[in-house]
Amino acid sequence: MPMTKKRPPVPLRFGDFARLGGQPSESLLRAFTEKRGPSYLILVGSDQGWNRLIEKVFGGKAKAFTRYALKKNEHSFNEAVLQRTVQALKEGYVLKPIDEQLYHQCLSRSWSKDLVSLFPSYELYAEHGLGFCALKDGSVVSGASSYYYYPGGIEIEVDTHPEQRRQGLAAACAAKLILTCLQKGLFPSWDAHTKQSLHLALRLGYLFDHEYAAYELCLT
Repeated sequence: MPMTKKRPPVPLRFGDFARLGGQPSESLLRAFTEKRGPSYLILVGSDQGWNRLIEKVFGGKAKAFTRYALKKNEHSFNEAVLQRTVQALKEGYVLKPIDEQLYHQCLSRSWSKDLVSLFPSYELYAEHGLGFCALKDGSVVSGASSYYYYPGGIEIEVDTHPEQRRQGLAAACAAKLILTCLQKGLFPSWDAHTKQSLHLALRLGYLFDHEYAAYELCLT
């Protein structure tokens, strides 16, 4: 009887997000998180074996929650609807592409830094990144940007200042980013962290794929 070849454990990290694949390994999991240090991290196991191991190793320090995957190869984007969403931006707000000044402004604030933080310099962001911010009186209050990029697409990050939520700002920024991606031949991939993010994605034309388990880990 042929033996099933075990896949070597593989951690893939993008900023605060790490996906664990291959054969579950406690030693690798511990080494990976120790190297990461006492900072916030989202762990996603590729199967129940990894999920059980995360719970065993970290116990109450790993908070389980549900994320929502959207389809990567199918969508129902309607450019007219997206344009109307952009045009619905409230009076008093301005939508602008992320330039060098806005890059540094986003990076300097805890709520907005993830819009650009995976790009160590503005030069790298200008070369590989793409994003838009809503401004009020010259200050960034919401944004949609490339969390990271890959050949043929980007992974979208959307953030809004807590005091500016529920005003359609995130929708306008995200719609503008999606339209620009489509014009450039890029796929604007979206993976929802919350149900609110999922509902916004569906409203903008994404199609739901599946739920999956994830863990928020903070070792401070």
